Amino acid sequence: VQFVESGGGLVQPGGSLRLSCAASGSIRSIESLAWYRQVAGNERELVAGITNRGWIKYVPSVKGRFTISRDNDKNMVYLQMNNLNYDDTAVYYCNVARGTIGGTTWHGDLTTWGQGTLVTVAP
Repeated sequence: VQFVESGGGLVQPGGSLRLSCAASGSIRSIESLAWYRQVAGNERELVAGITNRGWIKYVPSVKGRFTISRDNDKNMVYLQMNNLNYDDTAVYYCNVARGTIGGTTWHGDLTTWGQGTLVTVAP
């Protein structure tokens, strides 16, 4: 399964964006999916993960502002981002969940990364 991200753009601080991720095949059998982000020069960061049963984890910096969701019927993953700030500027990617948030570690097998979608928070 490959993923194609969309929905990024330029937004003012305090604004909102909804990112979408379209999978090339069924995601129903993929237990955990995630959104990641990467700032130029930095490593890619796991931001939010969601299981098939709807169990969700967020990194502290986005908790309360971002909402991850998945639609297994449409093979889509979403990230609703509210109250955006400058630190949210990054390229956002979706993929199988792999990595650690708090006390939770996912061990999924990553697929080839897509192009990502750029989110820029600026006045």
